[in-house]
Amino acid sequence: MAKKKIDQNINQDKLSKGAYSLFDFTKKEKPFLIVILVLVTTAAVITPYTYAAMWFGFALAAYSAIANDSIQTIGTFIASNHSKKWYWLWLFMGIIFVATVSYSWIVFDGDVSNQRLSVPGLDRAPTGFVFLQLAAPIVLIIMTRMRMPVSTTFLLLNVFTYKAGTIVSVMFKSFVGYLLAFALAMIVWFTLERFVKNYLKGKPAPYWIYLQWITSGTLWAVWIMQDAANIAVFLPRQLNAIEFAGFAGFIFLGLGFLFYMKGDKIQSVVNEKTNVTDVRAATIVDFVYAIILLYFKMYNNVPMSTTWVFIGLLGGREIAIALGKHAKAEKRNTWLFRAFKLARKDIYKAFIGLIISLIMAVIINEGVRKEILAFF
Repeated sequence: MAKKKIDQNINQDKLSKGAYSLFDFTKKEKPFLIVILVLVTTAAVITPYTYAAMWFGFALAAYSAIANDSIQTIGTFIASNHSKKWYWLWLFMGIIFVATVSYSWIVFDGDVSNQRLSVPGLDRAPTGFVFLQLAAPIVLIIMTRMRMPVSTTFLLLNVFTYKAGTIVSVMFKSFVGYLLAFALAMIVWFTLERFVKNYLKGKPAPYWIYLQWITSGTLWAVWIMQDAANIAVFLPRQLNAIEFAGFAGFIFLGLGFLFYMKGDKIQSVVNEKTNVTDVRAATIVDFVYAIILLYFKMYNNVPMSTTWVFIGLLGGREIAIALGKHAKAEKRNTWLFRAFKLARKDIYKAFIGLIISLIMAVIINEGVRKEILAFF
């Protein structure tokens, strides 16, 4: 009887603690939750008005995509330049963004996606919207706030794709990217830890900061070539001069806010990794990542999830460091456990985003539903 009473008290304590935690979270995030409520209400009201819904969806997609994907491209840049003024970092990355999308707009006749939206299944600009299409970037904003590195490609493009085959192609290319990044990271960082780690000790030489800014800028440009499609999917496939000015100007200002916030909540995904605040480590991460994205950009025009490539890169890097850093088995196993835990956490969160995007794609797109039913 006494044991039963103790168990009841323990369960009540757990429930009380859980209720308190939920209350504490809602109290702490009250301003954010109010903003989300306003966005959801606005999306519901504005959905029937196509032109207004187009720009509203674009604005949400622009902020949510760059905020979530900032850990991939400018995350290590922010982490390793934490002592620099935020506005210098913003101007550097902002000018690169404007130059990259301007090149695409000029060369590809008004297309700012570097032809990523020219593939079948994404080549038609939306002529009307449903609520869930506008809700997709809001879901992404919530996931970003929860520090979840989800694929913006899956979550934003899938809700507009009218062919199931396109979704499969995007998924296949993204998973291959993950495996390639994981394997390449293992090779690169295992070699560094075992053979050249002595060259990366002590205070970094002054030239490393220049190398890092060059590689970060290159990575940022290549990433835009891949992921601008996730933002532009709400807009016409060819933008006129005024539309292009609105597109580039809004994102340029949004980048300023992101740098002012130092990457916001999701920056912790990068900061928890080993030695990313070291300018040399950040430079090597950015260089390897840029090479992989450039390869896939040249391979074909099918969009891909850069998030999956990035978490593969970080996961392989953490495991390689654990394998090469410690000769003693006990210490090495401890680091390996930590590395596997971090890699598992990232891919688990990415899978959540993938599942949500697939569910939304099936609900929204009749063409996708028909193809799936025909297959079964």
